[in-house]
Amino acid sequence: MSLSEVKENREALVSGINGDARFMSRITSIGLTPGCRVKVIKNDKNRPVLVYSRDTMIALNRNECKGITVEEVTA
Repeated sequence: MSLSEVKENREALVSGINGDARFMSRITSIGLTPGCRVKVIKNDKNRPVLVYSRDTMIALNRNECKGITVEEVTA
């Protein structure tokens, strides 16, 4: 599933990142790499997705989220 499909207050593991070199560089430089755990803080329609990962709050637009595949973590 893509990152934009994860519901609020749920955690997921990044399983893959797909996109051009510029996108890959940007996403990995902010700390989102395969195996990284993220928590979705806010996921409203037509708004950026707000995630918390590696002690950092990150806002990602929906197009960016489509390039980030995740597996939801069950507690």
